[in-house]
Amino acid sequence: MFGIVRPCGHRLGESLKAQWMAHLCGLCLALRKDHGQLARIVTNYDGLLISVLTEAQAGAVSGSRRTAGPCALRGMRTASVAQGEGARLAAAVSLVLASAKVRDHVADRDGLLARRPVAAAARRVAASWGRAGAHSGSAVGFDTDVLVDAVDRQLGIETLAGPGTPILTVTEPTETATAAAFAHTAVLAGRPANAEPLAEAGRLFGRLAHLLDAVEDREADARSGAWNPLTATGTSPTEARRLAEDALHGIRLALREAEFTDGKLVHLLLAHELRRSVDRAFGPVEHHPPKSRGFLPGCGMFLVLCCSCQMCCADEYEGPWSRKKREGCCNDCDCDCPCDGCDGCDGCDGCDCCCPCDGC
Repeated sequence: MFGIVRPCGHRLGESLKAQWMAHLCGLCLALRKDHGQLARIVTNYDGLLISVLTEAQAGAVSGSRRTAGPCALRGMRTASVAQGEGARLAAAVSLVLASAKVRDHVADRDGLLARRPVAAAARRVAASWGRAGAHSGSAVGFDTDVLVDAVDRQLGIETLAGPGTPILTVTEPTETATAAAFAHTAVLAGRPANAEPLAEAGRLFGRLAHLLDAVEDREADARSGAWNPLTATGTSPTEARRLAEDALHGIRLALREAEFTDGKLVHLLLAHELRRSVDRAFGPVEHHPPKSRGFLPGCGMFLVLCCSCQMCCADEYEGPWSRKKREGCCNDCDCDCPCDGCDGCDGCDGCDCCCPCDGC
């Protein structure tokens, strides 16, 4: 299983966990149904976002779920799983991108792929997945040529890239591929107005995925001598994080422009969990809280805040003793988010959906 969006079940809550698993199992079973058992190994966490986005826009329509038989990965339990065009598009995209990943590993001569017989077999599998993905894509009206073209251009760009090459030049093919896939979910869902904002969200998601993959692989690539975009272009971790943070913010803005029938799971995965993905790759942002005030200075500041009405009327004030940022008690909050651990929306500023945490 690969992908940058890897939520833990306890953060999803029972309802959203069931939805997430329905899309994950739906992707796996769509791959098996159309392309055989071997194709199931390309099931990935990021691919199921395609299925999630499609259903979030179209809503739970008749026939969008079916009961799947027992599976060892579910403890031999049956489950309600997603099916339909969203799952098939997710399968097509997963196959094509997995084909690209295998070809990339072959080009880098990673591990066993450094051996010619293994590399040759891997190339044949990759070619087969590419053709299968194209077939599945055409069945739902998606031209996978944009993905194939992106993969081909990626190899050429990496060959030419060197110190001083902008890192965004290297991430562009991935951005283009994911933008096309995200935008097509709007077509499948019958919401053409969503195509543009979802293309932007997809473009930035592709950028983020490429950056996080490069950061997480950097040390291993250095040991093995494999090509890494950050090392090859001389991009510093600081610059990579800045670009990742910008992409994360841009995804949130783009999602606000799209209309969803039920966007809770989309919001959790592409706002909250992406935030965790960035922190997992780079480490959490270091905050430097100001030193707490002593008892007497804090009492003095308390009187100042009370007499100036800041504790009631200010949008934000500094706690008299802790010096932590607090909100004036008379301010109205549009976001119904009763859990303390919900930090994925920057204080839920601009978040118009109920924060999907446990207890919400």
